[in-house]
Amino acid sequence: MKKITFNSPVILSFALISGIVLIANYMTAGWLNSMFFSVYKGSFKDPLFYLRLLTHVLGHSNWEHYYGNMILLLLVGPILEEKYGSMQILSVIVAVALITGVVHILLPGNSALLGASGVVFSFILLASVTGSGKGIPATLIIACLLYISKELYAGIAVRDNISQLTHIIGGSIGAVYGLAIRKN
Repeated sequence: MKKITFNSPVILSFALISGIVLIANYMTAGWLNSMFFSVYKGSFKDPLFYLRLLTHVLGHSNWEHYYGNMILLLLVGPILEEKYGSMQILSVIVAVALITGVVHILLPGNSALLGASGVVFSFILLASVTGSGKGIPATLIIACLLYISKELYAGIAVRDNISQLTHIIGGSIGAVYGLAIRKN
């Protein structure tokens, strides 16, 4: 009998921590997400403001939100972690969290941002670059065109609680990161 391996420590830890955060958030009637796992405008004097710039990617509003992000993360993430290494993947997650968090607080409005969709979209576009030879891969171009057109349409025509800008920023980070790593 084959034993189960912990094949992707960063991705598996991310999914597990996000699940624990979701359960704990339900147990605290939403307090945990609003205090630690959502990014929103706040006082620069509050140390939690800076923590939330990174931790908002671990929070999810409900099970459906969590499942949607984790299914994609668990499909694409381990392949990328095996290819690029745990530290590289962790750096992509941190970059996406920080950049999307900062952009969110700079935009007008008072909404809160949470969830791993920016990370997921960064991995999708990073995956479209992975394994390709020289030049810009056609898979990246097609994925970008489909993905950005869908996000732009949704941002203009659909009124929901989804941050299409976070998806676009995350995807852009994944694409740029993948292209930059390929050059090395």
